[in-house]
Amino acid sequence: MTTCFFVSDLHGRIERYRKLFDRIASENPQIVFMGGDLLPSGMMAAVSGSNEPPDFIDGFLTPELVKLKDRLGDNYPRIMVILGNDDPRSEEEVILELSANGLIEYIDNRRTSMGEFDLYGYACVPPTPFRLKDRERYDVSRYTDPGRISPEEGVRTAPLPDGNPRYVTIQKDLEILTEGRNLEKSVFLFHAPPYDTNLDRAALDGMMVEGVPVDVHIGSIAVKRLILARQPLVTMHGHVHESSGLTGKWRDKIGRTNCYNAAYDGSELALIRFTLEEPDKAVRELI
Repeated sequence: MTTCFFVSDLHGRIERYRKLFDRIASENPQIVFMGGDLLPSGMMAAVSGSNEPPDFIDGFLTPELVKLKDRLGDNYPRIMVILGNDDPRSEEEVILELSANGLIEYIDNRRTSMGEFDLYGYACVPPTPFRLKDRERYDVSRYTDPGRISPEEGVRTAPLPDGNPRYVTIQKDLEILTEGRNLEKSVFLFHAPPYDTNLDRAALDGMMVEGVPVDVHIGSIAVKRLILARQPLVTMHGHVHESSGLTGKWRDKIGRTNCYNAAYDGSELALIRFTLEEPDKAVRELI
């Protein structure tokens, strides 16, 4: 069995990272998936006008990963990482250095494999009300829901790598990423959850913007369409912290696809354990 951990939305909280590293050391999973919003708040940097978040990566994350790798040796897991909409793109270069040094594998908008399984990563989310737009895209069309700021507005901590945000969508990105691939044995590490599921329910009940009700589901239609049409084995998500509290569910199933959300709005670390061979048997522990 290929044993996996999945966590998301740690937001630079050191106590959560320490709990995760302790469990990795004691249980020796083969893969650890980290689903974005991993760093101290990029939105704070955007509001302040600074591109410099606290020294979290060099001051904490890198030395802790080095210690973990030294401790585990050949049992060190493959740590698959994407960033999220609250992680500043200005930090991506340092993340790429961690990947080049073998401490993590940065898989945003990339495909890798584990035996017979394909592993994909994709970090972008549909437009949010927040000003930081480093990892926001239009979803399936050039439309922004009431109360949200379009990807063409807001601020960025680094230039977009692929040009004008007016002409890119999550749907197109996913088409390019998966073109010609059979996804039956594929595993996706997303930040955005699929739209209108147990995993994307936000605490927006009764909110109105200029007389228009705000949709309480804030996930991605493009992600939902990919799952419905292509039926990957597993999809992992974060982004909506309160969803599991509102719905009572941290997982959903769309056709044959097992979907998990590890974002959590409590103080604990939400750790999801599963195997690639038996994803129906996934469990979540709050630590």
